[in-house]
Amino acid sequence: MEYQFIRDPITGFKVRVSDEHALVGRWLNEELAYDDVLSLINLAKALPQNKQTLVIEGTEVRLTLSCEEALFEAHALFHQADDISHYADDALELDEHGLVSGCGFEDFMDLLQAWYQFINRI
Repeated sequence: MEYQFIRDPITGFKVRVSDEHALVGRWLNEELAYDDVLSLINLAKALPQNKQTLVIEGTEVRLTLSCEEALFEAHALFHQADDISHYADDALELDEHGLVSGCGFEDFMDLLQAWYQFINRI
């Protein structure tokens, strides 16, 4: 996964990733508080030994982390109660592009550790 960290004097720290991983970048930019990065790194390091799965419900994105992968899913995917057939006349449909993204566990850990180092530079 390719990424670029940006320090913006107005909006703070940001990460820019490829379109394929846009939801990962959105989660990192909007869902993960700076103070929680180290805690998440420590929790994630224990996953391979515990063989457990960690699920973090964010405001708009859910992270499901296992020792094999990190899966990001936008909550919009789970709005099955909404009957989009009412909007058929408007030619609207649910586009799932950008609502699901994932990467391998090692790639995610590399990203998290690099992010932690970037936001803690003085």
